[in-house]
Amino acid sequence: MNKPGCRAGRRARKKRREKHEDVYKVTLTHEAQFVVLRRWLKGKGFTSQTLIPVNFHDTGRGLMANQTIKAKDSVISLPEKCFLTTETVLKSYMGDYIKRWHPPVSPLLALCCFLIAERHRGDASEWSPYINILPKTYTCPVYFRDDIIDLLPRSLQKKADEQKEQFQELYCSSLMFFHSLQPLFTQPSEELFTQDALRWAWFSINTRTVYMEHDQSDYLSREKDIYALAPYLDLLNHCPNVQVEAGFNKQTRCYEVKSVQGCKKFQQALINYGPHDNNRLLLEYGFVASGNPHSVVYVDLGTLKFCLDEKDKQLTQKLLYLRDNDFLRNLTFGMDGPSWRLMTALRLLSLKPEQYSCWKSVLLGAAVSRDREEWCIHSALKLCNNLNSDNVKALERLSKLKKGANLSLLEQLCVVESLRQEEQRILEHTRVVLQNLWGQ
Repeated sequence: MNKPGCRAGRRARKKRREKHEDVYKVTLTHEAQFVVLRRWLKGKGFTSQTLIPVNFHDTGRGLMANQTIKAKDSVISLPEKCFLTTETVLKSYMGDYIKRWHPPVSPLLALCCFLIAERHRGDASEWSPYINILPKTYTCPVYFRDDIIDLLPRSLQKKADEQKEQFQELYCSSLMFFHSLQPLFTQPSEELFTQDALRWAWFSINTRTVYMEHDQSDYLSREKDIYALAPYLDLLNHCPNVQVEAGFNKQTRCYEVKSVQGCKKFQQALINYGPHDNNRLLLEYGFVASGNPHSVVYVDLGTLKFCLDEKDKQLTQKLLYLRDNDFLRNLTFGMDGPSWRLMTALRLLSLKPEQYSCWKSVLLGAAVSRDREEWCIHSALKLCNNLNSDNVKALERLSKLKKGANLSLLEQLCVVESLRQEEQRILEHTRVVLQNLWGQ
């Protein structure tokens, strides 16, 4: 039997712990924009009080459980009427303009244009309670200056450049359609549908929509129509270790999220966007997940060449063979060391000229001689050290740039710094694994 004093001591410790945790979160329930949002959602049938908006010190805005959510219980159930989809757009004042345009615009562009127009309308917009709480900017690489892009890992720099080109292509190919919307506005369309406005709308959709398949419209392009902006639900943050069941329930006409593990009262309710590594999370969503079990460090071709013997007369042929067999991508280091794909590529690169006949079998998983395996481990260690050196230099530059940076720039620098720190943690683990293999 517990003594009364022990119970009191535990209660006191629990209160101190809860008070300490409260310092790291600020409730947003009574802020005007959230009061308006909740009132607006109530009018559309969403009345749940299970989750309340909170500003958390580590993730920013999110939703906190106001009561214990048991395993398999509903986290949130958002009625269909709350969603902003292409159906919303086609039924709006913009619908006839979209229907008349040929070739048809994509579902994504239709949503982007509507978001930009509704933001321009301000409080006159039916969707203003939702649009007013959307972020004004995002920390995705498309927003980064070139000198910040240069601080990303090399493999991610390439993807960031490709994403910028994709966005630029979308903007340039949409200019005529933007101009066709001029009768809807008194302001010149080129002042309204700017690159900045489209970038904001694109990332509002890319980072905040839930996956929901819609019937293909005759008025939109053949691209899959899978976007649904979900007010309030989109405040739920991602955690790679959380398990949820999510989807649209055709019986209740609600998008439902159910927790597999449950959530304690006063804890942040979290969801899982999928098994994404930190490179993808930063590229697509603008954040990094600390301790992400899916995270890896990528070895790009430029880094791979660093450890190769340029005197090898078969080097060019080996690299072409690896490329033709799709073995020059997804070469990675993880928490448990080099990936099978990386070591397999290195084993082929280690082979001597007289071992040409072994190339195919090595790619299929055949072992190599002891001295060739040692060469592979040594090369992997060189790659690891090279990537770690690059990481250290990037972190030093980030530290200097953070001094005196404005808030927007600081947010970008901090997310890149988080990625580099996570990669450094992985590389340190990898080095230990490889050193142990080298010593065997």
